[in-house]
Amino acid sequence: MASDELCWIPASEMAAAIRRRKVSPVEVMKTVLARIEKLNPTLNAFVTITADQALRAARAAERAVMKRGAKLGPLHGVPFSTKDLVITRGIRTTFGTRLYADNVPTETAPMVERLVGAGAIQLGKTNTPTMGWIGATHNLLFGVTRNPWNLDRTPGGSSGGASAAVAAGLGPLAIGTDGGGSIRIPASFAGIFGHKASFGRIPAYPASAAWSLSHIGPMTRTVTDAALMMNVCAGPDSRDQFSLPAEGVDYVKALKGSVKGLRIAWVPDPGYAKLVDPEVTAVCARAAKRFRELGCRVEEVNPKWPLPKQPWKAIFCGGIATRLAPFLPERRADIDAGLASLIDETMSWGPTTYVQAWFDRMAWWEHPRRLFETYDLMLSPTVACPPFKVGLDNPSEIAGRPADSYEWIPYTYPFNMTGQPACSVPAGFTADKLPVGLQIVGRRFDDVTVLRAAHAFEKAQPWAHLTPPID
Repeated sequence: MASDELCWIPASEMAAAIRRRKVSPVEVMKTVLARIEKLNPTLNAFVTITADQALRAARAAERAVMKRGAKLGPLHGVPFSTKDLVITRGIRTTFGTRLYADNVPTETAPMVERLVGAGAIQLGKTNTPTMGWIGATHNLLFGVTRNPWNLDRTPGGSSGGASAAVAAGLGPLAIGTDGGGSIRIPASFAGIFGHKASFGRIPAYPASAAWSLSHIGPMTRTVTDAALMMNVCAGPDSRDQFSLPAEGVDYVKALKGSVKGLRIAWVPDPGYAKLVDPEVTAVCARAAKRFRELGCRVEEVNPKWPLPKQPWKAIFCGGIATRLAPFLPERRADIDAGLASLIDETMSWGPTTYVQAWFDRMAWWEHPRRLFETYDLMLSPTVACPPFKVGLDNPSEIAGRPADSYEWIPYTYPFNMTGQPACSVPAGFTADKLPVGLQIVGRRFDDVTVLRAAHAFEKAQPWAHLTPPID
């Protein structure tokens, strides 16, 4: 196998080839690290690269492969990256800010532990905005991360380093987090697959600033690879008191189930998505029709839900502001200007704002709950616009019309409030060859149907063979 091919084969195939001694874990690691060395100066996807540790682990993995009767994990020798919001023992974790530039944790997050326990090998940490506060990826500590499909565009955020790495062939697996779309937005913008697992399905520790909204999950080039990560990482952990009991399913095997007969709501406008780029809508509408070809019953629905921005903003922004407010008096210069302004705004709110947001959040759940009494899945665009210019916190306009800070993500953040499983699948491209994602949302806790539908769509409209024009 040519070295370039090693960077693009799915993790499921890579792991199988390693187990059969067709491919060496050391060869894989050297090839991926060489590609990182070549492309990362341009992309800035990785902010910390643990090359020496990764090579040592690869050599140990190779020795294990050569031992007769050795028990190998399902991801033995496969490289992965970790978002810089997720703690890693002995490896710098900055949370995307100068405030924690020298922070080296003494603990490791459960998802990282489980991947390593399954034989996967960590490559390093990927870039993120400060505390994951925006849906683009840049910060004062490490600068901007660029989209491999177009270097002038953002790869999304806040898991933008992860999406850029996976899209550019810098490791097949990545850990992302999602408090308002931070797995799905970058998956859409970088043309990869991202799954926001059900709240608590994969345990998160320590709790993030927006803990009740924050999910953790896989970012990959194929649905099978994400399902394999789910097999390894899902299940309870006592450190996360909201982690769910194990489902007792094999997510990879579950992908083979039929989607025929599923009732699917195609929702181009939930009631408040008034600014959507026409190209995005057209690409996603064509993708939604694929499900009819797969035997699903697809209906366009306009549920006329009320805008849920205020409760989400109060909980999400309020949490981040509370964490960072103590730094403002002496270290304002080390906090992004937009984030500092947000902290000022948030700290001026009345004492009951946060509590009222929880009441409003629980009341808003009634709307999607009713939809999912009728439908098994909901489809929508993942993001209301294509990838925007690098360095911007958010687009100032959509399709030529002014847009506020959150009008471009009307489809993602509501499902952080409900905790439902949701993924983004590559649906196609704009005329400018920028990726567009389709969001698939499932009933509460029903990750299986979301992943199965994504897999069926992937088979009908494959995307993993499409690679960005960077080399």
